[in-house]
Amino acid sequence: MLKLLFVGDIVGRPGRDIVNERLAALRVEHGIDFVIANGENAAAGAGITGTIAKSLLGAGVDAITLGDHVWDQRGWETEIAQMERVCRPANLPASNPGEDHLIIEARGFRVAVFTVLGRTYMGLKADCPFLCVDRMLERLKAQADAFIVEVHAEATSEKQALGWYLDGRVTAVIGTHTHVPTADACILPKGTAFICDVGMTGPYASVLGREVAPVVAKFVDGMPRRFEVATGDVRLSGALIEIGATMGRAEKIELLTVRK
Repeated sequence: MLKLLFVGDIVGRPGRDIVNERLAALRVEHGIDFVIANGENAAAGAGITGTIAKSLLGAGVDAITLGDHVWDQRGWETEIAQMERVCRPANLPASNPGEDHLIIEARGFRVAVFTVLGRTYMGLKADCPFLCVDRMLERLKAQADAFIVEVHAEATSEKQALGWYLDGRVTAVIGTHTHVPTADACILPKGTAFICDVGMTGPYASVLGREVAPVVAKFVDGMPRRFEVATGDVRLSGALIEIGATMGRAEKIELLTVRK
């Protein structure tokens, strides 16, 4: 049995700090073989930089995925080409820089991971996530023993639909983007682990990681405001998945929450 931890959207310095402080001990405590983390909000809540990516990898993250804020930080479109363990969403145009998947290995077991963006209520130009997954699985089928598909999407219906579409074909379908952990972690009938959203790694005394007062005020009067990353009630949130080494199927999935 192998164990994989998928860490939900890392938000700003509070999210980075708890990863730096707690991840190494969590790997030992739970016997974790692989750590995948979504880092698309790691730089002040929007995007990522090369320096931040290197610090997360140095803290024990094996692979960093990204989402719709992938290009928010100036210069990252150049830096990403130099990052071996960071991948951008697979269903962005092929002309976009960066890897569209990663393969990580532990104990002779290979895990392929890639992200697809949802298209409901999302802004970036992206291909159909369902057809993109089909293409990726065909392309990578001989290169990995297990497949982790991250669906970075707004609509829970789109995430659930992709989970059912891939049941029995991949090891896990992990939802991210909405920053609120859901209570639906399960093994689908054909053996695929699924959760609609693993939540964020960052400050929960907030509105999706941002300071409460300006967000509430904008809802009240509609005026633009600067939304700074909050600082209170910092948590690491993720999904802990147990994978059978012989078939590459998920045996168990549970939400893991660690408070600072």
